[in-house]
Amino acid sequence: MKDKDPYALFDEWLAKACAAEPNDSNAMALASADAEGKPSVRMVLLKGHGPDADGRDGGGFIFYTNLESRKGGELAANPNVALLFHWKSLARQVRIEGPVARVSDTAADAYFASRARESQIGAWASDQSRPLDSRAIFEARYAETERRFAGRDVTRPPHWLGFIVMPHRIEFWQDREYRLHERWRFERSADGWISGMLYP
Repeated sequence: MKDKDPYALFDEWLAKACAAEPNDSNAMALASADAEGKPSVRMVLLKGHGPDADGRDGGGFIFYTNLESRKGGELAANPNVALLFHWKSLARQVRIEGPVARVSDTAADAYFASRARESQIGAWASDQSRPLDSRAIFEARYAETERRFAGRDVTRPPHWLGFIVMPHRIEFWQDREYRLHERWRFERSADGWISGMLYP
């Protein structure tokens, strides 16, 4: 692994996960923290990655969310996050750390347009992370939003956007017998990536 580009290695591992994992091989845990450093974690879906993701120099890993959600507030207050991919069927993990930045409106519009219409409507109808008195209230809001967009395209809500995690550290973890695991860490430098092994 020493001379590999971490994005190329990630592509190899993700391709194997897509073939082996029964559900959501692109699922990743996203850990964030608020302004006081209190952490929270949840699963999100990877929606783009690579050295030129979103046309950004250095690239990164992209996910989308509601800016008014808990995670949206935490990302605004503290733009440093960690990601974790865990592919149990392959006994592999990938850990990623770095700051986030918003993707372009053009990229967000393009991805939003590719979503199922029902998911698009849901993005308008949901006050994500806020208290909800009953499921019926949400379903009524969904139905009202469906009527509002009847016969026309669903535009992207202004509070719905993507973030790109621009990694300064990526670690690849491979399970081995007797917990003698193999770990490779890539760290970004001014000249590219520096890689090395870690003890299990």
